[in-house]
Amino acid sequence: MPEEPFHPTDAEREASLSPAAVAAGSAGLEQVETAGGKGRSAFRSDQVWSYFGPAFVASVAYIDPGNFATNILGGSQFGYRLLWVLLWSNVMAIVIQYLSAKLGIVTGLTLPQSCRKHFPRRSTIFLWLCAEVSAVATDMAEFLGAALGLYLLMGPMLLAHGFTLTGSLMITASIATAAVFAILALDLAGFQWLERGIMLFVGVIGLSYGFEVFLVHPDWHRAFVATILPTFDMHNSSTLRGSVYAAVGMLGATVMPHVIYLHSALVQPRLDELSPDSGLPKPGILSQYLRFELVDVFVAMNGAWLINSAMIVMAAVALFQGPGVSPTIQDAYHTLGPLLGPGAAVVFAVALLCSGLSSSTVGVMAGQVIIEGFLDIKFPIFLRRMITVIPALVVIGVGWDPLKILIGSQVLLSFTLPAALIPLLLLTNRRSVMGKFCSARRMRVAGWTVATIIVTLNAVLLVQLAMG
Repeated sequence: MPEEPFHPTDAEREASLSPAAVAAGSAGLEQVETAGGKGRSAFRSDQVWSYFGPAFVASVAYIDPGNFATNILGGSQFGYRLLWVLLWSNVMAIVIQYLSAKLGIVTGLTLPQSCRKHFPRRSTIFLWLCAEVSAVATDMAEFLGAALGLYLLMGPMLLAHGFTLTGSLMITASIATAAVFAILALDLAGFQWLERGIMLFVGVIGLSYGFEVFLVHPDWHRAFVATILPTFDMHNSSTLRGSVYAAVGMLGATVMPHVIYLHSALVQPRLDELSPDSGLPKPGILSQYLRFELVDVFVAMNGAWLINSAMIVMAAVALFQGPGVSPTIQDAYHTLGPLLGPGAAVVFAVALLCSGLSSSTVGVMAGQVIIEGFLDIKFPIFLRRMITVIPALVVIGVGWDPLKILIGSQVLLSFTLPAALIPLLLLTNRRSVMGKFCSARRMRVAGWTVATIIVTLNAVLLVQLAMG
């Protein structure tokens, strides 16, 4: 087990969380003591770029195929109205992802490992089961998205050669499986190669939706008002339930439980490089690493927010049909072609494919972190991929509506989110776990506010569903 964390002063702890410290960490040098007692530069100002990566890998979960489904639902039924959900979901994501990374950096353990170490065995088993449910739901959504993206690009050719719809989806699913194996293999060349590959996918998705927004010419004033003014559709009880359902689905698709576990693991390779032969790095190095990671989180999460907002805007302009009618992902693809030109449809399919492949890779990584951390076993990541393919293939084989499965999985994730979020808050608030790196009061308030909002929205949704 790693050594107990070092204890900086309260002022150092507070400084590590302030915006001023972020700027100072990016521009200055951190002087720490070496073993011989001499000062050296732990980081240079330009090194912040080399620490970009973990949050971008985590951000893929915020722009996965589930986001495509819920954003198409929200935009096509309610126009710009639910853009505010994405803004506040993004604020929540920044808080949560920073806390997850902070736990991993300060303790040298992943969130599942910390849960196993600090919580009773029964609680740990319950948390593991919740985590596995969220991982399976995530894998299904992301794998279906990759298969759908390939089908949109290759389906007409396969259908022309006599394949059925189900057969075509099975073929594209098999190709997607092989592609994810290839992406996972990048990690064999070093963790930064995998990070760069994922960042490339994020860049393609961002450029694709920038192109889509350029084509649809949105009403920016209405979009801005909808972003800052929280509202639901209050025309009648049916539209209210529909808008709440869409909002909770968007929340579940944006604040993802599996990536809370994963981010605490993504920071470990760099931590290992900074660590001495035994124990954790000294407190000055940990403080500077936390500052760099906060910059990483802030940039990556805001990038994901802009992409999600672009999805809503595109759907609000090009696919709006009003409450009660929602186009599928295939409908969106076939609508964009005649409306905006074939290039728009192809770009949409490419973005969905990149989203599905990258998020599927991240989902497998999260699943491995979950099972190894909670159960203290070694589980081959490629075996994990093979196992998680099965539920998605079953869904394809029986012919269920992929869009409904995607949206339903996101709502399910919203219900399993507290099982990841509450343990994270408990651990990062404990001085016995974090030392004097434990969360300051304002961070505790922010964290528990996020948890309260999520639990409240879930309760509202349960009531709405129970009422039919």
